Amino acid sequence: MKTIAPLTDEDVDREPPFRKLTAQEAQLLRERNPQIKLWKVLAGQVVVGALVAVAAWGWTGKLEAGVSAAYGALAVVIPAAIFARGLTGRFASLNAGSAAVAFMVWEMVKLLLTVAMLVMAPKVVVGLSWPALLAGLILTVKIYWVVMLAPAKRAAPSETRVS
Repeated sequence: MKTIAPLTDEDVDREPPFRKLTAQEAQLLRERNPQIKLWKVLAGQVVVGALVAVAAWGWTGKLEAGVSAAYGALAVVIPAAIFARGLTGRFASLNAGSAAVAFMVWEMVKLLLTVAMLVMAPKVVVGLSWPALLAGLILTVKIYWVVMLAPAKRAAPSETRVS
């Protein structure tokens, strides 16, 4: 069993590993690292879902494959839209604690709705093609990474510089 050494006077006198930012430093940090908008990700998912559905239809020549791919994309987009709406509500922005709870609750809602839609897929989609559905689902989910890696629009640098 490992033991942790007690704090020494040197440890107490040392500067803490973090410090509070000034208003100017916080503003500069926000300008350099803009937030990714949930609705931008959702719009990207809708576009990719539509493209995958059209591609599946065109590649196989079967409308059922396109509908299956579209349903797979909808199994991502609809729960993600509900999640985004839940996170932009009043309760989620009250304080850090309520934001964390709201995130967990809406993430659970999103996951359960996605699973429910996948379970219902054979009953909802006539002539369901599981490979096309999974292609639509996976490619639509992966758009998160594309949006996150795409260069964000950065605000013009502030006149106030922090040294």
